[in-house]
Amino acid sequence: MYRVKILNNIKSSALERLDSAKYTVSDDIETSDVIIVRSANLLDMELRPELLCIARAGAGVNNIPIERCAENGIIVFNTPGANADAVKELALCGMLLSSRDILGGLEWVESIASEGDGVAALVEKEKARFIGPEVFGKTLGVVGLGAIGAKIAHAATALGMCVYGYDPYLSVEAAWKLSSDIIQASDLDTIYKNSDYITLHVPYLESTHHIINKDSIAKMKPGVRVINLSRAELVCDDDMLPALATGHVYRYVTDFPNAKTAGANGVIAIPHLGASTPESEDNCVSMACSEIIEYVENGNILNSVNMPHTFMPRTEDPRICVIHGNIPEMIAKITGVVSSYGLNIENMINAGKKNRPHAYTMLDVSALPDGIEDTMKKIPGVIRVRMLK
Repeated sequence: MYRVKILNNIKSSALERLDSAKYTVSDDIETSDVIIVRSANLLDMELRPELLCIARAGAGVNNIPIERCAENGIIVFNTPGANADAVKELALCGMLLSSRDILGGLEWVESIASEGDGVAALVEKEKARFIGPEVFGKTLGVVGLGAIGAKIAHAATALGMCVYGYDPYLSVEAAWKLSSDIIQASDLDTIYKNSDYITLHVPYLESTHHIINKDSIAKMKPGVRVINLSRAELVCDDDMLPALATGHVYRYVTDFPNAKTAGANGVIAIPHLGASTPESEDNCVSMACSEIIEYVENGNILNSVNMPHTFMPRTEDPRICVIHGNIPEMIAKITGVVSSYGLNIENMINAGKKNRPHAYTMLDVSALPDGIEDTMKKIPGVIRVRMLK
């Protein structure tokens, strides 16, 4: 029986995918084999030896010590694309809110409610105060063409916008899904120079810290609208607020209000609603459960942020799963142990990434004799060994 600890009060029918005959699922588990988490901070958490994996019900993993987990043989999953539709819809909403002063208009209408029969006449007299441009025919720059960015790009083309997309890490699979109507920018300067609206959909990394700053803003078109539903740290608030004051940036839509941006002129601050839909939560939890089942029961690694993608169809043969250093001669040593026990290797897969310190190997073997797990663990560089019958 595997023990699954739930953090952040996750309530989803998708948790029923974890068979109660194999998994105990609760938010009140002291020692767990699996953790499902949303935003809880695990950075200083003690990593106990029985913990096999952590599944983040969402895309961002900056609340999880991913490298420390790898060093302890703990797989960290995320759920890319599971909340894509929810974020896409909010990004489109943010774009429209930044175009017309809809929020200002709503607040003004509430303020004149006491005028009674005079409301209609006042509306006709003052409505021009809240005028704004259509998005049709305008140019949208999408920074990051992953699951979310691609959906936004396609939706924007359907709205009649010219769309530029920038993503230096675009996978072949993602590229196949992109419409030919999307103009692929070779650099960010192309996005800045051409876009009336810019929306950010990249992870927060050292290389993306304050990607929007005074230098990048200076390259943007006057009156640009910037939408950030990805991470607060992508935008330097100290540079954005002066740009709003001068009108160089007309509106800044952020899903991450703070002491500087909440209530600031030109800022449309949304209370972190990007993935806050019941459908999104169910999708994220469902994907997390699939990842957990594949790894815990079959050893397969899907959507991991600290280990390579590794999948081998399961047969009736027992399976040995080894997390190890990405160093020379590891495969020879692992297969050597198997051979020393007189076993035949029926199927095998090894995966690693260049310049990454960890790799993963799975072997389907003819039997699991006593002692083989302990012998495998003694190989220098081996981090974790699991035997699946």
